[in-house]
Parts: sequence; C-alpha cells; structure tokens
Amino acid sequence: MAAEDGHDHRLARIASSIRVIPDFPKPGIMFQDITTLLLDTKAFKDTIDMFVERYRDKNISVVAGVEARGFIFGPPIALAIGAKFVPLRKPKKLPGEVISEEYSLEYGTDKMEMHVGAVEAGERALVIDDLIATGGTLAAAIKLLERVGVEVVECACVIELPELKGRERLGDKPLFVLVSAV
Repeated sequence: MAAEDGHDHRLARIASSIRVIPDFPKPGIMFQDITTLLLDTKAFKDTIDMFVERYRDKNISVVAGVEARGFIFGPPIALAIGAKFVPLRKPKKLPGEVISEEYSLEYGTDKMEMHVGAVEAGERALVIDDLIATGGTLAAAIKLLERVGVEVVECACVIELPELKGRERLGDKPLFVLVSAV
C-alpha cells in the first residue's frame, strides 16, 4: 500500500480494511473488496474525510459517480463540499433522455450514460470510483463530461492497481488515489 502523500495515519486503517479475495471473479484476479471497508465505520469515515479535505476548496460543482461503487463514495463527498451528485450509469438504467460514451473492456465494449441536462457547460467536476484498473471506465467518464463542456478537475479512487497502467489512459487528467494495491 502507498499513498500520494504517504504521511496520513488514516491510510493504514483504510488499506487494512480492504479485503483481497484471490481468484474472483475468475482465476488470476486478486479482487479488491471494499465491502469490508464499508463495515469499518472509522475507515469508511476516514476515506470520505480524506476526499472531502482534498476537494473542499476546489470550486467543484459536480461529483460524478461511476456505477456502481462510485455511488457509495460520491454522495457523501458531494454533500460535504456543496456539490451536486450525478450518477454515471450502465446502459438502460436511467429514465429519460441520456447521452452515452462507449469504451473498451478487455473482452469487448460497454457504455456509460448520463442524463441530458444533469450538468452544464462550464461546471467543474470530480469523477469518483472505488478503483482504477485499466482506466477505461474513468476515461469514458471524462469524455462524457467534457463532451457537454464540463471541466473535469480530477479523478479520485480509493484503490489503484498500478500494474494495469490505468493512469496512462486518463491523458492529462490528474488522478488521486488513497491506496495502491500490491
């Protein structure tokens, strides 16, 4: 485990509360399970607090949460910094008119959708998810928001799998992570 600043005592608690499940959902995958983080009220609060401290004074008006685990972390951060929460969802999950962005996976493609009118040109957004692996999902979220004129200030994740080089797919967008999986 490592952190961007490397000095905050809360990071050890956060990292130790994440359960690693080998060979899930398929052989060779070391699944980073955040459900155990959510059961540890102190570690969960520390996680939210660390994101809030980072983004409180950055004039962010939108916290865009990537389905599904971005929905866990995004709303409390948005409330604490005075921003709205916008869900970025899988296809056919949002009622009403949507815009979508297709992105590639290891074995095909997927889409991410957002309600038309959920954001406005000129707004400043934080994109949040629980984990960055190959970076395809976060890259699609950035493209979706930028297509409608939103400035993506930063992407944030609880966990990074650095060996998958997902950070490289984000272009010039900064990425803030609390824990690097080893």
